[in-house]
Amino acid sequence: MDFEYAELDDIFERASAEEVPPFAVILDGIEDPHNFGSILRSCECGGVHGVIIGKNRVAPVNDTVIKVAEGAAEYVKVVRVVNINDAIRELKSKGVWVYALDMDGHDIYAEDLSGAVALVVGAEGKGVSRLTRELCDGVLSLPMRGKINSLNASVAAALGIYAKLQCDIKKSK
Repeated sequence: MDFEYAELDDIFERASAEEVPPFAVILDGIEDPHNFGSILRSCECGGVHGVIIGKNRVAPVNDTVIKVAEGAAEYVKVVRVVNINDAIRELKSKGVWVYALDMDGHDIYAEDLSGAVALVVGAEGKGVSRLTRELCDGVLSLPMRGKINSLNASVAAALGIYAKLQCDIKKSK
């Protein structure tokens, strides 16, 4: 299956066309195509302009990803880069605030996520890699009350996306 990947600039062009700040999700080591597809679907519903993946240690867009995404792969730009850390540096140079979703961070609901934002979602079990985490402007966590201290990557991504969406809605009122 040949999937046409986008370029990083396509994310900015799409946001500009919608007259809103860019919003991206960066996948750091998501190897499960079911999680990737679910994340794409949440991204489409939550207004994400593009998903950034690396060439290594991540599921490519394949038939499973497309099937699980339920059509979202047609609408969300997927950018495949050689190195996600270089992509993060480029995003930051263009005024995008980059946050890792990981344990031991600040409460995501206490953060103002309005404006140009990218959320980094790490692999299950491994989380966001150390170097990537250090490059981010901050680390955000989802509050939890249960005995298990982590969520499925696609669920964490969805909750992060909707925390950002909630900030945007509040700012627009």
